[in-house]
Amino acid sequence: MSQATQETVREDGVIQSVSGPVVTARDLDARMNDVVYVGDEGLMGEVIEIEGDLTTVQVYEETSGVGPGEPVENTGEPLTVDLGPGLLDTIYDGVQRPLDVLESKMQSAFLDRGVDAPGIEMDKEWEFSPEVSVGDAVEPGDVVGVVEETVTIDHKVLVPPNFEGGEVASVEEGAFTVTETVVELDNGEEITMHQEWPVREARPSAEKKTPRTPLVSGQRILDGLFPIAKGGTAAIPGPFGSGKTVTQHQLAKYADADIIVYVGCGERGNEMTEVIEDFPELEDPTTGNPLMARTSLIANTSNMPVAARESCIYTGITIAEFYRDMGYDVALMADSTSRWAEAMREISSRLEEMPGEEGYPAYLAARLSEFYERAGYFENINGTEGSVSAIGAVSPPGGDFSEPVTQNTLRIVKTFWALDADLAERRHFPAINWNESYSLYKDQLDPWFIENVSDDWAEERQWAVDVLDEEDELQEIVQLVGKDALPEDQQLTLDAARYLREAYLQQNAFHDVDTYCPPKKTYLILTTIHAYYDEAFKALEAGVPVEEITAIDAAPRINRIGVQENYEEYVAELKEEIAEQLRELY
Repeated sequence: MSQATQETVREDGVIQSVSGPVVTARDLDARMNDVVYVGDEGLMGEVIEIEGDLTTVQVYEETSGVGPGEPVENTGEPLTVDLGPGLLDTIYDGVQRPLDVLESKMQSAFLDRGVDAPGIEMDKEWEFSPEVSVGDAVEPGDVVGVVEETVTIDHKVLVPPNFEGGEVASVEEGAFTVTETVVELDNGEEITMHQEWPVREARPSAEKKTPRTPLVSGQRILDGLFPIAKGGTAAIPGPFGSGKTVTQHQLAKYADADIIVYVGCGERGNEMTEVIEDFPELEDPTTGNPLMARTSLIANTSNMPVAARESCIYTGITIAEFYRDMGYDVALMADSTSRWAEAMREISSRLEEMPGEEGYPAYLAARLSEFYERAGYFENINGTEGSVSAIGAVSPPGGDFSEPVTQNTLRIVKTFWALDADLAERRHFPAINWNESYSLYKDQLDPWFIENVSDDWAEERQWAVDVLDEEDELQEIVQLVGKDALPEDQQLTLDAARYLREAYLQQNAFHDVDTYCPPKKTYLILTTIHAYYDEAFKALEAGVPVEEITAIDAAPRINRIGVQENYEEYVAELKEEIAEQLRELY
């Protein structure tokens, strides 16, 4: 066989037609999901369909002015992300181009088409501290050294999962760029701090385990009633203005994950601006360092090209898996998966595919499943354990939870935080409807709360749920005949439910103290309301009128527990005062 025949033949194609972000090329030698450069300006795109000698490409940039006859160049590689030190404290677009680097390149906030930059700085030197010696045997996924990526996070340099492994032949120490070899194996494999990984392919793991530890969010209604596990999945559906983005921001700020990956997928630019401006100034409550030191932001706002929106979710989850492989707990916020689904719908319609329900592609459920399935609590291939928690906001048109994205998401996720426009209008925040929301992680997380907070955590939660359920039933009667027509014991139940709503379920995200509520404080607020309920019923049984019971001075102070820094002392005094004032009545 001649040398010419052995070489891979790859011919570039030419554009045949352009339809928005979808370009059809003729005579392009390519495979599915190959990255190509389209037109004279070299716009980045991805192969999404091949039929005969026609190849369909979705382009990640604006295609106006691109026309038939212009060249299409194939790279022969799928869409990949650059992995290595420098991912944190960085803002990317949907295909992992660092926006600050592009801005300095263009010397403008408006980016020209075709401009590109690697996902991490290739020329920056990092101080590499080896954790292996010559002669040590290493396998794929093993840690060979550590780099201080930020003041908060040590970046662990791993043997790439697609390497064979072997014995360490040489190892370096000192300052190196990410492309320089720091460890060489006896089989000739060279390990650098830089890896590439295809975004649509999950990184390998040894085993997916049942999560047993909660992702503590500091939000009372979430931790107290509807917890999510580290490695769990959650959906936050809600109509416009109900607080999806603020809830995501609170989780990003205060969830006890080691790493936060925040994907702004098709949301308004001003919301992403708030994240970009706030996060560098915020202090990490666990370390006191800047919050951005453990955060990677992917911004693909509604005015950015629609095709890149379809890939930004995969970019985010791949970065999350990379840090999971190091043994970290990662929380990924996707805001919102509805905009991602809309991008898929637009691309699908331009491909003239058979539409499914409400025009979404028939593979909508499969794509959502693929995304959420990559979350989980894993034993990594190097023996460590790490997790990826995926929390996706959903924006159903008109707040209609029966639409396809919400329904398909509900079939997949195990935690459902349903936002309610009526609660938002009544200024009840977070506007999570406690009657519609649920968590399927409660039973497996209860042992952690019992061990770390209190033995009766589950019983207290169940009492709160029962009181709120009873209130929901009584409200229908109240609307017909009024509260005063109810028996006195039911009036007292409504009073306790009011304190549950105001002191326990509501939380002020803009108050310095109340914005974050540790599980112990969440529990103490609940037990205080329960103590008032028990003492109030004792007084009622002793013949005290319900008007006198609900009029005691101490009870309204329950609503102020959330804003107390010395809450344990405050609660102890308040419980004593409530009991004292009620006992004086009989």
